[in-house]
Amino acid sequence: MSTYEWEQLREHLPAWLEESRQHHVHGNVASYIPELSKAPRDALGIYIMDGKGQSISAGDCGLSFTLQSISKVFTLILALMDNGEEVVFSKVGMEPTGDRFNSMLKLELVEPGIPFNPLINAGAIAISSLIAGNSTEEKFTRILQFFKLLTQNDTLVFDEDTYASESATGHLNRSLAYFLTEKGILRGKVEDVLEVYFRHCAITVNCSDLARMALILAYNGYDPVAGVPLIPRRYVQIAKTFMTTCGMYDASGQFAIQVGLPAKSGVSGGILSMVPGRYGIGVIGPALNRMGNSTTGVHLLETISQSLDWSMF
Repeated sequence: MSTYEWEQLREHLPAWLEESRQHHVHGNVASYIPELSKAPRDALGIYIMDGKGQSISAGDCGLSFTLQSISKVFTLILALMDNGEEVVFSKVGMEPTGDRFNSMLKLELVEPGIPFNPLINAGAIAISSLIAGNSTEEKFTRILQFFKLLTQNDTLVFDEDTYASESATGHLNRSLAYFLTEKGILRGKVEDVLEVYFRHCAITVNCSDLARMALILAYNGYDPVAGVPLIPRRYVQIAKTFMTTCGMYDASGQFAIQVGLPAKSGVSGGILSMVPGRYGIGVIGPALNRMGNSTTGVHLLETISQSLDWSMF
């Protein structure tokens, strides 16, 4: 972290965060997964890490939350490592949808009838079916071990209550999975694939875990703190491109213009972002706007990016 940026963050980050925290009144916590409705609406935390392992944080950055859709970035990478690009992109496309993340509309109307990209629910379910393993347990264990490697946190677990809550209410995801099975896209039995999907969405992290995962993406698959390569550069490039074009749901274009950084949000209120080649960033702010993104987290990232000229564009 440059001396100037460190000084600016140390001086201004607490005030920027408290200003952004006020925007929780413009959002609501997710309730369609009942367990997520228990999150504190006014919480906001951020953790920023550089390539030397130095960090700065503010607010409620110790709050635990489930990854939800943020996990899709890393299951995509693992599926690419397991299968290669040709197999993966025979099952999912490469384009934004313009529809809600859980929509079935274009699966039915647009040929060839595969999910438009791996970050919408249908695409992520298809990706979950591509994770190598001889059983549901083995597949999920591989995902969890991969996430532990990236975070350097051996204590990561999935939240049983959130998993159970999402599984019990995931009727639309089941519909998507059965449709994908009918089209020959899904590998394996629907309930087995969904168990893997619901579990990896329910892996529990905090902002420092997100920042550590983001840092590896910022350095194109190389862990600058440990000094080892973890992910092929090409697969990180693919993942970061999807984050830029699809990572913030239907507000991805607006986020790219106003913040200018690759990012992926989740309906728990988490946002994983990065400044390529420099910083990994983890944010939590459970109050969501109508697009499903954190109202407070987006405002805070926009404030920091514009103040420190972090935009890639």
